[in-house]
Amino acid sequence: MGMLTPLAIKIGSLTWMPRLLPQITWLDKLIQRITRGHWSILRIAGLPNLMLTVVGRKSGVPHSTPLLCVPYRNGQLIAGSNFGGPKAPVWVVNVRAADRVTVAVGPEQHEATAREITGEEREAVWQHMLKTWPNYARYAARTDRTIPVFFLEPIKASA
Repeated sequence: MGMLTPLAIKIGSLTWMPRLLPQITWLDKLIQRITRGHWSILRIAGLPNLMLTVVGRKSGVPHSTPLLCVPYRNGQLIAGSNFGGPKAPVWVVNVRAADRVTVAVGPEQHEATAREITGEEREAVWQHMLKTWPNYARYAARTDRTIPVFFLEPIKASA
């Protein structure tokens, strides 16, 4: 966590933030492209983050999305919160359909498997995720859907 993290948490809790999501995502992708992954909006705010790339289940075209992540075991946890909006983000259905995803953390990139976490295990990791981003609780309260949580586990390279 950094000096700007409390401000980011405050901004992330605002109910009108979902309307700005397309602009925020566009700007974050631009920052990451210009800095070759060294900087992002979330990194500036002192928060863990990654760039998730997954192939579209219908289009076959790779799509990249900057996401807040929570380090967990040897991988990362991500949530399809969409700021508590009524629908899950599009990347969720693509991840569910994918065998593999690409994860970039800063300039480092690797392949990973994405496992959706459900049931009691989800409740346990959800509590862990709230320590990094307490706004997940607000997002869950804003929506009738269960926010999906995925564990991204790096795929070990074959020797």
